[in-house]
Amino acid sequence: MTIEIKPSDLYYKYPRKKEFREQPKFSGKPDTNPFDRDDQYEVIPMLQAVMDKIGTTDGAVLEKLEEIMIQQMPAFIQTREEVFDFLVAVVGERLE
Repeated sequence: MTIEIKPSDLYYKYPRKKEFREQPKFSGKPDTNPFDRDDQYEVIPMLQAVMDKIGTTDGAVLEKLEEIMIQQMPAFIQTREEVFDFLVAVVGERLE
């Protein structure tokens, strides 16, 4: 299943850092590049990958992922790989 998230699907509004738009984004592990949780161009590929991994297209799950990423994810989680693992683990627990 491949999900496509559009900016209008997101609950929160994120800045678009256009100077980084063309740089490679998260496409799977391993990826030790830093994750910018305040850049729409970083957030969308990450949320798509997490939702693909957990196997859902539910908008309520997308909103919960955003809440977790913004409000609950510790600041020491900084790489794309760490963010992916954290979101999959936390949402996976809540969906069981």
